[in-house]
Amino acid sequence: MRYKIPMRVSEAQQAFFAARRPRKDSPHTTDAYRRDLAGITALLLRELDRSPDELTVEMLTAQALRNAFGAFADTHAKSSVLRAWSTWNQFLTFCVSDGLLAGNPMGAVARPKAPPLTPKPLRGEETPEQLLAAAADGSRRTRDPWPERDVLVIALGLVAGLRAAEMRALTARSLVGRQGEMRLHVHGKGSRDRSIPVQPIMEKIIEEYLASCRRRFPQQRFGPSTPLLRDRAGEPIGRGALEYLVKSCYRWAGLHDRVPVGANLHALRHTFATRLAEDGATASEIMALLGHASLATSQNYIEATGREQRAAAASNRTYRALDGIL
Repeated sequence: MRYKIPMRVSEAQQAFFAARRPRKDSPHTTDAYRRDLAGITALLLRELDRSPDELTVEMLTAQALRNAFGAFADTHAKSSVLRAWSTWNQFLTFCVSDGLLAGNPMGAVARPKAPPLTPKPLRGEETPEQLLAAAADGSRRTRDPWPERDVLVIALGLVAGLRAAEMRALTARSLVGRQGEMRLHVHGKGSRDRSIPVQPIMEKIIEEYLASCRRRFPQQRFGPSTPLLRDRAGEPIGRGALEYLVKSCYRWAGLHDRVPVGANLHALRHTFATRLAEDGATASEIMALLGHASLATSQNYIEATGREQRAAAASNRTYRALDGIL
């Protein structure tokens, strides 16, 4: 089989993203792919002592990739290595299918085992309520408190289970339906749209937030199709600012020690899903409400609640002996 004239890796990566355009990847996914490709490419250039214009696809041998991923693993977490491995596996599979490589060398590159998907809800039965109460009271001490926005962001996580990117994509038009039967229309991960039923209080929270926007930024127009969540300058809130907002809400509420490591804003979503499971929601219901791609992911929340495990443990005959002691 004859292969094409050697192509520069930079050109092959551009072709890879062009080929993915019909998939309609989210900007966040595309940015993550670009970071993974750029990070390993930089290490390959150093490993092979080449300039970007000199690095061709045929130089992507198993040995070169092993060395690059080894250096990458020295300074990155297991999850980052696993994600980068997956990105490069997809990229090199594309190279094979496009006739740029005879075979995919990633099979010879070790990858860490995927960590078990363990939900990370907020710890403490009353923690969500305490967090909301603190936000509503303006506990987040800043030069310019904005409790209406703080409450909305936390509520979107706790009662709708939204991801950060989904919150940032919301508009005033996202809240649809008749009075008392409102739903949030969410453009989710992987371009999977979903509709989440919400109670009338969410409509009131959004209305109060929009009223606060009009007071703060009287010269700006907030149309039905403009981003809902804003920063203190009246611009659409950025990812980093949104994460910092939630993190500081935890801190000022005195609840930072109840947030699982690495969860932050996502802990709100996990709390939403865990409470659904505890209250008897099925895996398919959780899947629909959270926009999971796999039913197995939703099943993790049911297993994590341990309702069946708790019942089984409670049936242990030894408990009767303990009852007799005390």
